[in-house]
Amino acid sequence: MTTIFAMIFVLGVLIFVHELGHFLAARSIGVRVERFSLGYPPRFLSFTPTTEGLLFRLYFYKWNDARKLEWKPVIEKVVSTPRNKASDTEYCLALVPLGGYVKVAGYVDESLDVELTGAPDELNSKSRLQQIWFMSAGVLMNILLAIVFFTGITLHTGLAEVTDEPVVMDVTSGFPAKEAGIVSGDRILTVEGQPINKWTDLTTIVHASPDQEITVTWEHNQQKITAVLKTRTGPIPDGYGMKEVGLIGVTGGYEIRGAGLGESFVNGIGQTGYWFGMIVRSLTMIATGEASMKEIGGPILIAQLAGESARAGMIALLSFTAIISINLAFINILPIPGLDGGHILLVTLEAITRRQFSLKVRMVIQQAGMAMLLLLIIVVIYNDLSRIFTN
Repeated sequence: MTTIFAMIFVLGVLIFVHELGHFLAARSIGVRVERFSLGYPPRFLSFTPTTEGLLFRLYFYKWNDARKLEWKPVIEKVVSTPRNKASDTEYCLALVPLGGYVKVAGYVDESLDVELTGAPDELNSKSRLQQIWFMSAGVLMNILLAIVFFTGITLHTGLAEVTDEPVVMDVTSGFPAKEAGIVSGDRILTVEGQPINKWTDLTTIVHASPDQEITVTWEHNQQKITAVLKTRTGPIPDGYGMKEVGLIGVTGGYEIRGAGLGESFVNGIGQTGYWFGMIVRSLTMIATGEASMKEIGGPILIAQLAGESARAGMIALLSFTAIISINLAFINILPIPGLDGGHILLVTLEAITRRQFSLKVRMVIQQAGMAMLLLLIIVVIYNDLSRIFTN
């Protein structure tokens, strides 16, 4: 249940924030918003502000006049008093919880249901810059969310300041150090008989000894303890790539100090930039063959990691949400048809060529992009299932 609720929290927050960006941007440039949806069709329930009041609809299967089952409103009721102003925007919760969308007038989106009339409140009637503002707003909101989360986490937990003291700050479960009984606060004294005066002395020896047995002596509660640990092999960042090194599952060489709002905000921006860089590194490794497409994860892996983060505490869950928000922003800004970046590319090409693509061409491009995205979804779900059955 923890995994399910964590997945709902992560996806719910990210989808809502992303689509809220598009919604606010549309309102800011006077574009008519027809629908704000969390999840993809079919719709389950919706609320629409009208002059008669707030119109509530509940959707399910219902017999139509031709005696065929049709997904349509089974309950349709005004649940509030009349109002002077009405947006006629339908706010709905749909049944496929893998995304969401904001449907605006004059825009070819996921529904492929659009009619261009040239009305001033249609997106297609706005300037190129206004269109790009609308299309990029979701990505900007996801980046802002990551910065806000990382800023708040830094305010709460403080900043790590490098001391290079060989004192353990964190121990990773399932790694040799944890199994040997090393805990936070212990001081590493020697590794393979060599004295450890700085944390970098420790990492130099351990990283150079992947999958090897090493003798470690540490101080715990003023007592010396010695044990033989067999290191594991794992990747760490190395310039613009990754390298395999020996690991025992400890971090240290720093201390935590408090941070003010300004410093926390700067760190939030830095953390967001760091994770953007990690995404670029990962894709570069896949492109160069250093990593495999099999390592790409999808919704099942996200759910598993969300559950693990939730069990580790709220700070871990918020950090994970921020990282996934950055991934969502990065993916959406890619110039692939069907994604925000694809729409931006199309508008940019129209500006460069000084000609507008026809509705038919836009529909074909959108369909091609959706086919590509569907193929990617199949690949990542296959990877997720493979991990489960070959665990």
